[in-house]
Amino acid sequence: MAKVLVTGANGMLGQDLCPILEDEGYDVIETDIDTLDITNSNSVDSVFESVKPNIVIHCAAYTNVDKAEEELDKARLINAKGTENIAKACAKNNITMVYISTDYVFDGGINEKRSQPYSPQDKTAPLNNYGLTKWEGEEAVRKYCEKYYICRTSWLYGHHGKNFVETMLSLADKPELKVVDDQIGCPTWTVELANAIVNIIDDEPYGTYHTCGSNYTSWYGFAKEIFEQAGLNVNLKPCTTDEFPRPAKRPAYSVMDNSGICRDWKAALKDYLALRESNDEILEVGV
Repeated sequence: MAKVLVTGANGMLGQDLCPILEDEGYDVIETDIDTLDITNSNSVDSVFESVKPNIVIHCAAYTNVDKAEEELDKARLINAKGTENIAKACAKNNITMVYISTDYVFDGGINEKRSQPYSPQDKTAPLNNYGLTKWEGEEAVRKYCEKYYICRTSWLYGHHGKNFVETMLSLADKPELKVVDDQIGCPTWTVELANAIVNIIDDEPYGTYHTCGSNYTSWYGFAKEIFEQAGLNVNLKPCTTDEFPRPAKRPAYSVMDNSGICRDWKAALKDYLALRESNDEILEVGV
């Protein structure tokens, strides 16, 4: 039985990934900031020596995109240096490394309008500090590891963390709700991403993969689909990025070609909402 160590196991992805790995027969070691400090190379070496994993799935990250504009050093410490520490330890111990990256390594066609989905081989050019530090993490993995998978994902949502779907549902009773319609990407459910990771490490050669929902939409289109599937009548209006300024620049077009690794994003959203409703009913019965 292969032993898999997961960093950031208490995060939104980690909480879905770990049970899925266990269902697939892996021996899972869950770590988080209280049990593994990825920014401390001695801590990483000590844990790896003790656990002796065959695979490390590196989910731990600094993910506050806007805050990273003022906290570059902190974001770089976690996303770049922390990932470098993991990569070096994996290389030293002949461990396969899986690194979770982002669509924000691309610029979204800032200098010329883009309409072609990004392939894993396309040139990267991050627009913001978060994307930059995640790209630096990618480079560390490529530099130090021979046995690695880089899994870029996007617009992630799941039952165990703050996300766009839950934010939209919480705002459904507003008199009017404006959502950006000029940023295009691929919504991805954490369960879809977790299943993609398992399939990749089981069957695919080492390299870089795009593990996002199939097909694409805008944030406005995403919100519209959420409300339609939830059966909610919401006064939803499209707006531009300029009408909703944020500290960090976002790529206007970050659609990635996933080669069919994940299902259509609308089908995944349907299952997410169904499971969410089922959990709500269970909670009500428990009360």
